[in-house]
Amino acid sequence: MTTAVIRALGALAHDAAHTPAPAGCDCPPPVVLADRADGTVVRSGAVVAKAHAPGTDTAALAARLWLSARPALADVLLAPLPVPAQPPTAPVTAAERPARPSSYLTELHGRPVTLWPYGEPVDPGDPDAAPWEEAAALLARLHRSAFPAPGLPVPPALPAPALPVMRGPAKAALAVDRMRAARPGDPSTVPVLAAWQRLPGWARDETPAPADRARFLCHGDLHLGQLVRHPAPRGRWLLIDVDDAGIGDATWDLARPAAWYAAGLLPPEVWFRFLGAYRAAGGPALPADGDPWPELDVAARALTVQTAALALAKSAAEGRDPDEVEQMMIGSCARIATLPPELATGNAS
Repeated sequence: MTTAVIRALGALAHDAAHTPAPAGCDCPPPVVLADRADGTVVRSGAVVAKAHAPGTDTAALAARLWLSARPALADVLLAPLPVPAQPPTAPVTAAERPARPSSYLTELHGRPVTLWPYGEPVDPGDPDAAPWEEAAALLARLHRSAFPAPGLPVPPALPAPALPVMRGPAKAALAVDRMRAARPGDPSTVPVLAAWQRLPGWARDETPAPADRARFLCHGDLHLGQLVRHPAPRGRWLLIDVDDAGIGDATWDLARPAAWYAAGLLPPEVWFRFLGAYRAAGGPALPADGDPWPELDVAARALTVQTAALALAKSAAEGRDPDEVEQMMIGSCARIATLPPELATGNAS
């Protein structure tokens, strides 16, 4: 991300944190919280500005922002802040001024930008305090939430956009493409690609998910970095980052911890606490008791492939071999690739 964009994000967050800005403001300089290809996040005081990935579908992002701002989900999703309209760079008439897709969305240097209240993130240095049960309960509430169907009447002040499809399978496919590009013909990709090919088409983003699965409101990219306490530092836990949210298979939101557990990265006691909390909160993606794996299997295998593919792509870009944790996920792909066909394709629908 260029210095100009980071400065613009800092200024936008600062102005939003001080409305109106006090004379002689002595605030500390804005802080870059994240700067990755999929987004840059800058904080100023109580406000965070995020520049979303280049090429982001702004209509879909506007629908996701509308979802985050719904009062019915205020105890699940962190709500965005309204963004002041940016003045035009040249004089335009009212008829020439383009309509903004959302009052929560603007553009800086060609990037979609949003504003959010700052929330206290999970402390990576204290894994024993990780809010697995809270994350599970939030997912259960999200998955149980009704969403407005296209064409149903809604209050005129809050029109309901058509909600997009959850982007989990699309991100998995992008990860595999990224691995292929980073390591063309590399033998290390063979088990990952073999595990990928054993997934059903919908999990590879090649066909729509079956209707009986694609009927829940999903986050699309659940991990501990997607939770914050708001108000900081001791408010309730909420989910953030709705860039991948939409309608889809709710097991996808449970798949990353399931994949980590299956690979030996997540301790059994943590996995069972997470699973128990989801079921206790009435999560609809799984039966209330019994073996959860018939439902979880496809999504967990897809997240295993995605994680392994990203590990191989990142390690290639950094000129190193995959580390021990990354090797565990690659090893999981090798085991998936050796499953009998009836197991590898079971529960695919």
